[in-house]
Amino acid sequence: MQRLAQLKEWLAARFADRQWEIAPASADASFRRYFRVRFADGSPSLVVMDAPPSHEDCRPFIHVAEVFGAAGAHVPKVLDQDLAQGFLLLSDLGDTTYLQALDPQNAHNLYAEALGALIAIQKASRPEVLPEYSRELLHRELMLFPEWYVGRHKGVTLDDKQRASLDQVFERILARNLAEPKVFVHRDFHSRNLMLSSPNPGVLDFQDAVHGPLSYDLVSLFKDAYIRWDEDFILDMLARYWDIARRLGLPVREDFSEFHRDFEWMGVQRHLKVLGIFARLYHRDGKDGYLKDMPLVMDYLRRACERYVELAPLARLLNQLDPVERKFGYTF
Repeated sequence: MQRLAQLKEWLAARFADRQWEIAPASADASFRRYFRVRFADGSPSLVVMDAPPSHEDCRPFIHVAEVFGAAGAHVPKVLDQDLAQGFLLLSDLGDTTYLQALDPQNAHNLYAEALGALIAIQKASRPEVLPEYSRELLHRELMLFPEWYVGRHKGVTLDDKQRASLDQVFERILARNLAEPKVFVHRDFHSRNLMLSSPNPGVLDFQDAVHGPLSYDLVSLFKDAYIRWDEDFILDMLARYWDIARRLGLPVREDFSEFHRDFEWMGVQRHLKVLGIFARLYHRDGKDGYLKDMPLVMDYLRRACERYVELAPLARLLNQLDPVERKFGYTF
């Protein structure tokens, strides 16, 4: 309540001569909250970010908004800021997410527009603008899986042999991830962070962007934790991306099968991380809303591990932790 009172006071100082009201717009897995500001005179609504400085830093958001906006992506404009209090006033990209909008009739078009935005971001890539998606960071993300998913969520303590086997698999995953060509990486480029807007899509939640593996955002988009697509559809969209990216000079693999292998192995890294994060959100932060999304993430992970002999030890561990239940058809 104190934060909300501070926020209203900050807005009142900026809109002293106008009538306005605020309502919750969204919240994410961090400490950030978003409110929509509507005006009595019918002016376009705005969004205000509440990011408590003790937990969040607004500066990366401001920086990445500038970088991605300059690349041609439709991101919120930062209209005002108070870094000391942790408030940002932003343009409003609407309240309809891709997750809400997608259906069998519009999926190809909406994803094509999302790929257009992603390619624009990737085309602008250059080193030393965003933090590197380093080996240390990739490994730290992988370690969320044994700590939070295996240990805390499943209540399993790995023995020395299992731990050594998992460490070996992690090294194989990291080697593949780090061998990929590098571009700007949004890091959460999925259906909850893409908004139906004009121009389409609006791109949100990019403050953790890095310079790293080219396939990462494609995994976020097409192996989405919140919506499932037929693998033929995913392969078709990946092939379209790969063809366009090659023609535009992006550093994709010359061979599509190698590009697809990168995509699969990057998915293994991401889904191990996501299972750890979802478990941590529940056990540490008391947020149970992500538990329902764990089975889909596990299914993505298991299917990828079963395709590659190098990942067989991880597949065995997954089967021990979660006996196989093939309960997923496809959303569309």
